[in-house]
Amino acid sequence: MTQLGEIQQAILTGESAAVGSLPVPESYRGVTVHADEVDMFEGLESRDKDPRKSLHVDDVPVPELGPGEALVAVMASAINYNTVWTSIFEPIPTFKFLKKYGKLSPLAKRHDLPYHVVGSDLSGVVLRTGVGVHNWKPGDEVVAHCLNVELESPDGHNDTMLDTEQRIWGFETNFGGLAEIALVKANQLMPKPDHLTWEEAASPGLVNSTAYRQLVSRNGADMKQGDVVLIWGASGGLGSYATQYALNGGAIPVCVVSSPEKAAICRKLGAELIIDRSAEGYKFWKNDTEQDPKEWQRFGARIRELTGGEDPDIVFEHPGRETFGASVYAARKGGTIVTCASTSGYMHQYDNRYLWMNLKRIIGSHFANYRESWEANRLIAKGLIHPTLSKTYSLDETGQAALDVHRNAHQGKVGVLALAPQEGLGVRDEEKRAKHLEGINAFRGA
Repeated sequence: MTQLGEIQQAILTGESAAVGSLPVPESYRGVTVHADEVDMFEGLESRDKDPRKSLHVDDVPVPELGPGEALVAVMASAINYNTVWTSIFEPIPTFKFLKKYGKLSPLAKRHDLPYHVVGSDLSGVVLRTGVGVHNWKPGDEVVAHCLNVELESPDGHNDTMLDTEQRIWGFETNFGGLAEIALVKANQLMPKPDHLTWEEAASPGLVNSTAYRQLVSRNGADMKQGDVVLIWGASGGLGSYATQYALNGGAIPVCVVSSPEKAAICRKLGAELIIDRSAEGYKFWKNDTEQDPKEWQRFGARIRELTGGEDPDIVFEHPGRETFGASVYAARKGGTIVTCASTSGYMHQYDNRYLWMNLKRIIGSHFANYRESWEANRLIAKGLIHPTLSKTYSLDETGQAALDVHRNAHQGKVGVLALAPQEGLGVRDEEKRAKHLEGINAFRGA
């Protein structure tokens, strides 16, 4: 049996604590993009770029373990939109991030390689910890959030997202989670929810923490009970968590989706106010350069029809260019548009009269700090928020999984198995799981 096989066997037989006495292999399989292929899609529109052609599964060396870091045996991971961006080399190839990071210190130089191991989610077991790590030990079953910070500057000590050297692990750093082994900073680690499988536990990380900060945290929209919250893509990776947070927090979600199937998922979560933008034919752009304010008005009227005459207190924005003009228009006077991601384009256009004359606010929100991520994971562990996993692929099928997300042919989150040989493994508390099974499976088969 290989060294990695021994580690896998110890975890699968419930002997995770034994991994500390097992040797760490010299190499592992990871999903990569290659620096010599960054021009492979030149001349193609974004929608025509195929992640199956750019994402590879390679044997790569296990990186050196530095102070304050941990090596994790990855049982499962998940696809996020940043993996799609990485795979199509937009808006810039991630090798530019790695090169910049590599200049920071001799230790950071490890990340500047001609290949990039991608992925910003994981669940797994700690293999080794570096000097100075006290809260985690080999054998601990963990999930990881994706905030990588240095914290040598004072800027990040009120909010680590403001650290001058803040990066997203697996996107702006190397050795990410779509792999059999990952390298993380110890302050990325959080306890694995014990009632979830490996693939379920891996799937919330990035999107759950992002939605928490964007909607619930004081650093975001600071949602309160009774707020009307307009949620774009309400059955998707981000939106499905925003919908849950709105419902749990006593707010009133207005869920915008693009099909009857997606509307059904929102209803399954407990939402009642739903707009199927495809069925109702909203077209916010007349052409590539001109928006249609009459469509904003029609959209706003539809929201008021559903809410009994109320405009949204908060707009949960992430599509970006396609929807942003409508979002600024739709928010109530004094309302908040909180934005991240921009999956339909970064160059937003809106009519500033609706913003300035109505005292609305636009808040930029990016991932979450360790505290916010911990709180978001705690809510998962308590069964108050549930994973939104709809489908799981093998590591070798990561390209197809990323294509699904690229083409919006998915619901919720798409998972990827790494060392876990099949779905359904890793549950440590069957009794708790039984209480929440309906919520856990809400997106399955969608």
